[in-house]
Amino acid sequence: QVRLDESGGGMVQAGDSLRLSCAAPGRTFNSYAVGWFRQAPGKEREFVVGITWNGRSTYYVDSVKGRFSISRDKAKNTVYLQMNSLKPEDTAVYFCAAAAGVGDLEQYKVDFWGQGTQVTVSS
Repeated sequence: QVRLDESGGGMVQAGDSLRLSCAAPGRTFNSYAVGWFRQAPGKEREFVVGITWNGRSTYYVDSVKGRFSISRDKAKNTVYLQMNSLKPEDTAVYFCAAAAGVGDLEQYKVDFWGQGTQVTVSS
């Protein structure tokens, strides 16, 4: 079992930036692909971005391309989501997730979930 802890959420204005972090205290998740999902009120949870276990490839949904950037620091056992030019429609609870591969993340075949962190963007 891998516990994932997200942090960095908050309330910002449109156009601002936030950086989310996902850490796995006490257990490495460096062999897993890691992704971020989000769930807005009244909507389904959606895949947003993923990074391969080695950090060499990243995948983004169209709505965040050019604004969001995922990276991982294996030494710190942490994955980051840099979110720039935030929009009100980015408001959601953001969840970190780990799976065998990014393809599994995209198919919601997730092995471990974090508890989520709230991101609120006001206009």
